[in-house]
Amino acid sequence: MAKPIALQLWSVQDACQEDFFGTLEQVAEMGYDGVEFAGYYGKSAVELRTKLAELGLAVAGSHIPYEKFRDELDAVIAFEQELGNEYLICPWADFETEAEWLEFAKTLRIIAEKVRDAGLHFVYHNHAHEFEKLGNDYILDVLLAGVHGLEVELDTYWVHHAGVDVVTYMQRWADRMPLVHLKDMKRDPVESTEIGNGVLAIKRFAELAEQSGVKWLVIEQEAFDKDPLESVKIGLLNLRKLVEKG
Repeated sequence: MAKPIALQLWSVQDACQEDFFGTLEQVAEMGYDGVEFAGYYGKSAVELRTKLAELGLAVAGSHIPYEKFRDELDAVIAFEQELGNEYLICPWADFETEAEWLEFAKTLRIIAEKVRDAGLHFVYHNHAHEFEKLGNDYILDVLLAGVHGLEVELDTYWVHHAGVDVVTYMQRWADRMPLVHLKDMKRDPVESTEIGNGVLAIKRFAELAEQSGVKWLVIEQEAFDKDPLESVKIGLLNLRKLVEKG
């Protein structure tokens, strides 16, 4: 059975800002199985849970700023539990020195323990810079090896962008990878594009996810030459075709 497919709502952030619930309705009509949040646009957890149930959409996860994890963790956990979200994702961090990264890892250990104690999953989403070296290892490897219970939402676009073999890296962390971001790449200019319209081995990544512990395939797109809602619909249709071809 194919993995369910969610949309990272950052892809359609302008539409969400204009009409959040109307955008969720369009996403459901496209045929997505779920959504991954990137902000709640003033809606309560109860309002969101009710709307998702009405639309038949599941929660794949939520991108929550690191600062909120650090400073408002109890409130974050309470909100996500009420929403019915299992996967709490730190979407971005960047530091200039090794000491800052190691201090960040210490804070992640505290966060990860509290999130796990609440019965939830704490997940880190990468970009390209986590594939710079910290000593002899990639920053992302240092975080995953050093923070007990931390999982990864591997962004395949950014792994490739960093010059790392995506398949090898997916295999390395298969047992710690509940979510995968699928984002295709065009070469000129180097930027994201609709799934299936770029140069990345999306079909192979999806096959590998199918064989591993991945729970959700998450489509994300950050650059557009047409309406973002149209682009993410094309991406979903193309991904389903790739998956169905087996």
